[in-house]
Amino acid sequence: MRATRALTAVLLSSGAIFVGVALSQGQQPSAPPTAALRAAAPRVEVPVPRPMGPRPRSAPSAPRPAGPARVASPPLAVAIPAINVQSSLLRLGLEADGSMAVPAPGPNYNRAGWYKYSPAPGSLGPAVIVGHVNSAADGPSVFFRLANLRPRDTVLVTRADGSVAVFAVDDVRRYPKSRFPTQLVYGNTDHAALRLITCGGPLDRDSGHYRDNVIVRASLVSISRPARAASGPEHSPAGASLQAQTPGGGV
Repeated sequence: MRATRALTAVLLSSGAIFVGVALSQGQQPSAPPTAALRAAAPRVEVPVPRPMGPRPRSAPSAPRPAGPARVASPPLAVAIPAINVQSSLLRLGLEADGSMAVPAPGPNYNRAGWYKYSPAPGSLGPAVIVGHVNSAADGPSVFFRLANLRPRDTVLVTRADGSVAVFAVDDVRRYPKSRFPTQLVYGNTDHAALRLITCGGPLDRDSGHYRDNVIVRASLVSISRPARAASGPEHSPAGASLQAQTPGGGV
């Protein structure tokens, strides 16, 4: 299991997500009200563990894969048919201050991003993808309807090796920003897992921030054989249903 080092708050400008420990794990999240979206630009904050060096292959604590986990290949795009999401994926690292880099205002704002220090989707462990819920200027963003997902909804991730990893949603939860469930999000798993994160809950009009984070957990159910080598971020071997969009929004 990766050691979790000092966590740092990630500020996602104008449509942010924050992640904290479960106050009520059974609480069902609700989509942010449309009326509140243009009123303010909420911030997304996601604590992240510092990236660690690769663990030796002989590490005795490494869990054995359960399910169709495959060799790591970087993700290029994500599609969530149930909520009409199609987005090419940014690669998000860490800022100089140790906070997670997030989609900035501009042409990439409405794209989702893969936290590159998490496992690649389809390989063993919890891959982390974040996206903005909205912006003050343009309204709903890429993960605006993330809280509407339900168990067994599918998430498709196109990978650089030409394969498509298909995940099924396990659950959708909402957590107060002050109590982010670090272990739930970043802790080792015995299978290929996926975490989708955005902000949610009521909007604090004084601060302009949403008070909670929405976290979707999903598990890999299948992965296609690579069709061909990817040629760039627009590559989508699964056809039109997985073609990347780059509308301009983030977390």
